[in-house]
Amino acid sequence: MTDANDNDMLSFGGHLEVLRQMMFRVIAVSGAIAVVVFFFKDWTFRILLAPSEWDFVTYRLLERLMQAVGIDFHFEEYHVSLIATDLSSQFMTHVTTAIYLGLLAASPYILYELFRFVSPALYENERRYSVRVTCCIYVLFFIGVLMTYFVLFPISFRFLGTYSVAERVQSTITIDSYITTFLSLTLLMGAVFQLPVIAFFLAKLGVIDAGMLSRYRRHAFLLLMLVAAIITPPDVMTLILVTVPLYLLFEVSIRVVRFVR
Repeated sequence: MTDANDNDMLSFGGHLEVLRQMMFRVIAVSGAIAVVVFFFKDWTFRILLAPSEWDFVTYRLLERLMQAVGIDFHFEEYHVSLIATDLSSQFMTHVTTAIYLGLLAASPYILYELFRFVSPALYENERRYSVRVTCCIYVLFFIGVLMTYFVLFPISFRFLGTYSVAERVQSTITIDSYITTFLSLTLLMGAVFQLPVIAFFLAKLGVIDAGMLSRYRRHAFLLLMLVAAIITPPDVMTLILVTVPLYLLFEVSIRVVRFVR
């Protein structure tokens, strides 16, 4: 890409050409990673399907923690069958999953390319904090992904997959439903975990300040609990596990806003 001085003198067509080249690089990198993921099918789906197992690492860790405090607790064993109902559903699920994981793995590079494209239009001080904000966005999104994989989705699957209105009704979950639910929760949690970044920009615009956020702590807690109830299955444990980190992010947001000038 051209440097800042050259880029400032580009015509509209020149900027479009730079954008086209950037998009081509992003698509090429994302596509290459997606192809690698596609060919490592067994390894990929072993990881993606692990949260559906009754002995998933999260359950084992919780059992060890309970035993460490002197409580003999064990999760009940359960088994939920995953099926494919359409002829092409497994192949299409494989393709869409590879594309999604390709984009997710390439996201640091995508953010880097976007920053290179917009940075010539920024002032020097804006460039400095934009790098930090970009890094924060990605880190918070990654934390949201981990939260989904290790906490929210396993518990959601355990609750919804084993829930039954009668003993004669058995649950069999389609593979596309499983992957779609997993991806949806991942994106939702990744977006919700951007709360400190959203607060930063709102403070920059003068919409909020630290004093205002501190005064409305109780209201924020109820609102965050409502958001958690919307994006989680209807059980108290999952609601608590999502509400607590969201409220901690709200407290982080207050401290972030205090340093905004």
